[in-house]
Amino acid sequence: MNRKDRLYALMQRLRDGQLHTAESMAQDLRVSVRTIYRDMETLAASGVPVEGARGYGYSVQEAITLPPLNLTPEELESLHVALATLSTSGDPELSPAAQSLAAKVQAVLPADSETAKISFGFATDAAKGFAHIPTLRSAIRAKQRLRAATPTATHDLRPLHLDYWGRVWTVLGWSETKSAFTTLRVDHITQLTPLPGLFVDEPGKTLDDWRTPPSH
Repeated sequence: MNRKDRLYALMQRLRDGQLHTAESMAQDLRVSVRTIYRDMETLAASGVPVEGARGYGYSVQEAITLPPLNLTPEELESLHVALATLSTSGDPELSPAAQSLAAKVQAVLPADSETAKISFGFATDAAKGFAHIPTLRSAIRAKQRLRAATPTATHDLRPLHLDYWGRVWTVLGWSETKSAFTTLRVDHITQLTPLPGLFVDEPGKTLDDWRTPPSH
């Protein structure tokens, strides 16, 4: 049973309002007691009103929950953008609510998925890069070359992949200026200009090449 399914199973069990010991839950789910302790901390951090303590037992009273959701990377990215925008909006009610919701979602992201590296934390730096995201995403899909200027360098770039790391967006690409892969912080880009002509995949310059470690 993966972590996501185990957390859901635990939540369903605890909703009966009865006291459940970590030992009994660990035995039924065939995991260690220490794993159950960590799962209880995760559920509490995600907003589930877990009551109890180690060595005593756990229960949930009046939990308000949603059905389990399976989100694609694109859906998670959309959620990131929406919550990050609200978190930096200055709205006295929605801004803290967005940050609270982000913490709850982050707490239950499956640790064994590609999204595990993604954090829902926020910073002003992330908001600075939002204006460039549509251009970068469109260029990645269309294989459009871009000139990306930062305070320290300018790259004629073949954009390949966007990542969101909780505090900042980054764009990975093949820099024709450096003849090497490069990763730029999107919030450090001061100017982004489309260049004439599209690029075609070439050996050694693709996303798969970057992901494949060099053989020895």
